[in-house]
Amino acid sequence: MRSDAVRSIVTETPTLEARINAALDEVRPGIHRDGGDVWLIRVDGPVALVQMVGACGGCAMAMSTLKGAIEATVVARCPEIERVEQI
Repeated sequence: MRSDAVRSIVTETPTLEARINAALDEVRPGIHRDGGDVWLIRVDGPVALVQMVGACGGCAMAMSTLKGAIEATVVARCPEIERVEQI
């Protein structure tokens, strides 16, 4: 394989962080409607660490949103991630 073809494949392959952020983008509209947001802070092995901000930062339903929507979407889109935790 030519080196420029290999370079093209490498640069077109999204990173794990990019794929997690793409998954978060799928759930963000609902979170934004409630006045909040979710940010990917870092990946630690099979765990994506996120921060919920705005109205979601102190909301009593934040854990439900985290597990029911955010974690479900991230794990479905990124099989190497086993869980999502809030920091």
